[in-house]
Amino acid sequence: MLRLFLASLAILCACLTANAQETGLQPILQAHQDIIAKSSRKTIGPAIDAIAASDLPQAQVMLETWAAKDMWMRKSDGLFFAGKKAEGRSYELIDFDTGEVVGTYQKSDLKQLKPNSGIRAMIGTALVTFQLTDPNRDKRLAALQSIQRDPEAALLAPLRASIDGEPDAALKAQKQRLERLLSIGFDEDTTARVAAITDMSGDLGVDVRAALNPLVVTTRQVAVELPGNANIAAILKPGSEALTRDAAYDLLVANELAAPRVSADDIRAALAANIEGGRVGDVPVAQLDSDAKRVQAYSVLAEAGTVPAFITPADVDAALGAHVFFEVFSEPSAEVTAAAEKALERIELKVGLNQTLDLSLDAISLASIYFLAAIGLAITFGVMGVINMAHGEFIMMGAYTGYVVQQFIPDHTLSIIVAIPMAFAVTFAMGVAMERLVIRWLYARPLETLLATFGISIALQQLAKNIFGTQARPLTAPGWLDGAWVLNDVVSISYIRIAIFVLAMIFLGLFLYIMKRTRLGLEMRAVTQNPRMAGSMGINPGRVNMLTFGLGSGIAGIAGVAIGLFAKVTSDLGSDYIVQSFMTVVVGGVGNIWGALAGAGMIGGLQKGIEWMNPSNTLAAQTYMIVFIIIFIQFRPRGIIALKGRAAGD
Repeated sequence: MLRLFLASLAILCACLTANAQETGLQPILQAHQDIIAKSSRKTIGPAIDAIAASDLPQAQVMLETWAAKDMWMRKSDGLFFAGKKAEGRSYELIDFDTGEVVGTYQKSDLKQLKPNSGIRAMIGTALVTFQLTDPNRDKRLAALQSIQRDPEAALLAPLRASIDGEPDAALKAQKQRLERLLSIGFDEDTTARVAAITDMSGDLGVDVRAALNPLVVTTRQVAVELPGNANIAAILKPGSEALTRDAAYDLLVANELAAPRVSADDIRAALAANIEGGRVGDVPVAQLDSDAKRVQAYSVLAEAGTVPAFITPADVDAALGAHVFFEVFSEPSAEVTAAAEKALERIELKVGLNQTLDLSLDAISLASIYFLAAIGLAITFGVMGVINMAHGEFIMMGAYTGYVVQQFIPDHTLSIIVAIPMAFAVTFAMGVAMERLVIRWLYARPLETLLATFGISIALQQLAKNIFGTQARPLTAPGWLDGAWVLNDVVSISYIRIAIFVLAMIFLGLFLYIMKRTRLGLEMRAVTQNPRMAGSMGINPGRVNMLTFGLGSGIAGIAGVAIGLFAKVTSDLGSDYIVQSFMTVVVGGVGNIWGALAGAGMIGGLQKGIEWMNPSNTLAAQTYMIVFIIIFIQFRPRGIIALKGRAAGD
């Protein structure tokens, strides 16, 4: 009895093994053995499709093994296995269905299957259907990226099937969006395509426009009458702005619906081929040196039927009148093209609004840079009336201070935190020294002050070259300032620009606090409005001027650290901002912090607007901006926000 049971069990196991072999992957491979062994891109398609359609879990492993060139065919029976390098020239073969090692064979007994790049691409497409539901998130993401790079109609169904079971919320959103894009281009149901277009009509992604634009592409065609089954975009009238007479006739010629015009080259070739007795027609060859004679000779040949006749205006009119010209959509469905055109109009409107927002953010960013660079100049120029041409060099010194600090403090976040007060201290001390040694002897002498500070700026530039060299030095921003804040595919702004804007607002608040809440601010306002009266009230104007100049120089140093995070730190750094700083102060209103803010906003917005209208020529943008400011000053010489007192000349 026991023997009978064991025999029955053995027979059952053998049957199950045989059934597994019949329903496994190997029978599919054997059914396509010849084309797999041949490995031709032109014929391999049915084999890959059959493997992918098998829904066997081992199919993914097999395709990955094949793509990696690790699949081998045993020559003795033509079976396919995964191969693993063993000792010497032998390979260990692993069965795809069971995953078990079937033996070790010499390389001479095997044939390695090496798919070319075309076959690997086809395998990659087939793998996508498995990878979309792979437990590994990275593989699912790679599958989505593969579909994005090379979308196909066959991938739409497996993509849809994988959406409901996707556990990752971010990947699920990507799958849903990609499914909508593929539906636009590949769904066989027109209603589904229109629904997908409607769903994506508010999306600003470049890929959405890339999916919609082919649907509204038109080709210009001509026929005796309008085709009844074509998706007509427009009917064109020859002689209109959309279709000139010449272009219409050329279209007829291109479609072999009219005889081509006779060109000058055609005339010369025909005359050369029909010379008889030193004459062409009734014209001697010696006289064929003018267009009129050549035309006369050609006309004689045409009347004789030797060459094609000239195309007359009447011939052109007759040909144009006998045909209809139209533009037809490449997409055959009128409902789809109508939905695509409507969606593109909506998208273009949103793109325009977002481009305006992006331009505004750029303008605000540039304005904050100009404000930060000019705020110190607004203080010194407004309170003291000093035209400091070395202000840009204080910006440069602040940037170099940040660079030096980073040489001792490798942590970029900490180095910037240390560099900001250090730059203020260095440039504050330089400003105080400059005011005590030079500026205070030149008050009320603007020309001499201008020349002296200009000479100091040249000296400071040369000093920087001697110390740091002429090559640009890196001032590296912290890692958390890398990248940009991206709202959509149109609007983005770098984190460094945002940080500079925040820094500018902090200094605006700090300056207002100093001016409104501190004794120094009270004394500065008093000296600004009436220095003699301030002196009679016990205020030392010389001390106020010294501290004011130092404060303005120190803020310029901080501006240098901020600017150095995105600009090249060189000895010429200050020269790039001195002109804009003076324009900001003058346009905004001398000596007024709100005026400096308004001036920075006006100049930043104006420059970005001009650059947007003329993006290929930034030098022209600078020129137009300066011309506009000159005209503006003619009508408002005291700036946007005028200030009364010594700065205004009262």
